Amino acid sequence: MAHDRNDTPDREADHATASRDEEEAAAHKAPPMPPDSAFKLGPAGLKEKRPRLLADLQRYLDHQRHYFLGYQVNQGLDDVAYDLSDLLRVHTNNIGDPFKDSNLRTHTKPLERAVLAYYADLWGIAPHDEKDPKSAWGYVLSMGSSEGNIYGLLNARDFVSGKHLLLERGTSESRVPRLAMAQATPVTGNPNATVPVILFSRESHYSIAKSAHTLGIPTFGAMGNDPKRDYLKDARRVMGTPTWPTEVPSHDDGRIDVDGLVRAVDYFAEKGHPVVVVLNLGTTFKGAYDDVEEAVSRLGGVFERHGMYDREFTVERDGKKERIKRDGFWIHVDGALGANYVPFLAKAGVAVPKFDFSLPRPGVSSIVASGHKYPGCPWPCGVFMTRRGLQLQPPPMADYVGSPDTTFAGSRNGFSAAVLWNFFAEHSHDDQVRMAKGCHDTAVYTARRLEEKVAPRLRELGKDPLERELTRHSFSVRFRAPVERIIEKYSLATVTVPFGESSVKTYVHLFTMPHVTEALIDELIADLMEEDAFPASAVRPVATRALIPEQHTPAEETEVLYSVAMTDRGFA
Repeated sequence: MAHDRNDTPDREADHATASRDEEEAAAHKAPPMPPDSAFKLGPAGLKEKRPRLLADLQRYLDHQRHYFLGYQVNQGLDDVAYDLSDLLRVHTNNIGDPFKDSNLRTHTKPLERAVLAYYADLWGIAPHDEKDPKSAWGYVLSMGSSEGNIYGLLNARDFVSGKHLLLERGTSESRVPRLAMAQATPVTGNPNATVPVILFSRESHYSIAKSAHTLGIPTFGAMGNDPKRDYLKDARRVMGTPTWPTEVPSHDDGRIDVDGLVRAVDYFAEKGHPVVVVLNLGTTFKGAYDDVEEAVSRLGGVFERHGMYDREFTVERDGKKERIKRDGFWIHVDGALGANYVPFLAKAGVAVPKFDFSLPRPGVSSIVASGHKYPGCPWPCGVFMTRRGLQLQPPPMADYVGSPDTTFAGSRNGFSAAVLWNFFAEHSHDDQVRMAKGCHDTAVYTARRLEEKVAPRLRELGKDPLERELTRHSFSVRFRAPVERIIEKYSLATVTVPFGESSVKTYVHLFTMPHVTEALIDELIADLMEEDAFPASAVRPVATRALIPEQHTPAEETEVLYSVAMTDRGFA
């Protein structure tokens, strides 16, 4: 539900004008997006055509924004337009470490540090302190949570495998010290001690699999099925399958199967492999929350049993050997959506899982959240956070280096930090409790209206059932796909799944983000009540059983070849 604001009279007038514009947009057919040919650029530019094209584009976007339901993005961005428009006149670049000001002076790092301290408090960890290894370190992402997932898994891979950063002395040609990555040697001599394996559920966002592939971290399935290793024979005993699955199984509502996760981790930890575990707080399609607290608690016993705490390595520095200690595990929480609002649902008395740094050892190693989803930003952004002592960053550098490059990206968008800071500065915890609870209640309202109105209508028309689902305390409501015009009107997100040997079913979901009102839901319900709102059958054939679209494909295009089913892996 849209959040409240204490607006000035000028802002109230602006809101009234905006409301009238939206009502006018709602009363007319959707304006078309200008064709690609209209935007074609040439040596002379577009001159007098440019203002008209921009106006046409704005009309299209305003209309789509009015009906936007399908993706986990907050379209209520008046704060940004009213408060921060002057920042568009400045290139703000938060290059390098957020806790070290660089020589590029048009930055917003004071705001970024305030945002990071805010999230540290929200996620149960002490704010950044250079001397405290248990305190927080992180940064505001220039991309969405996918960047945070890549960076978190990069840090995890190097940390658990015993990589060590060294600052080497300068050569005779140059006194500038050099930074080098060294591979420490396990004291035990275990050959698997530096070969990590990653485990994540089949509901995890595709960026996890993509990151693991990019970083060369084998999944437990790839490791288990490797013919060079003698692990395949144990797949049925451990997982109940003839081969090791690529991903950890999940329950129907989208939660990871903690029993299956623990069995798999126990097996590979016994073989001496360090493990990287990814848990979800709001899966992409079903909006499910993994039981992070239970998983962490049960994995702690596995780590203890297999000596995964404080494993010893030796590293050579200046001709001398010294010992370092590294845990053989890393638990990363992909909280792209949920990590932002779950703490406020908890404050509202909603029974949601604990997921943050306050969990006892082995605890959580890193968390990522998307800022463009919730609370909202006009472009992708997010927050990554870990503990200072787990951070593989360069040692303190000389003054001539403006700021250590400890982030995934060199140059980072300084505007995102300002957007997040502005929102948190304006909205108290009490405001956000009401905002999160409003979104939660709107999801429940949507599910109830679908069940009370649309489901009986489909039965009356003799059509296949609605198959409405709402994961407990999620903002995501799912049901079978209506016809194309409704999907397009509301920007509904879709996923197509196999159904039998040569057929598929397509489902849609919507997210009740802060801009979504009950009035908009009522309009959707009215459209879904129309006689032709759904095809008679929810099942449609495909050319062969291998043709499973990655995302929604209009029925007339199902003969196009698709090689991999990417169910529940949609919007980042």
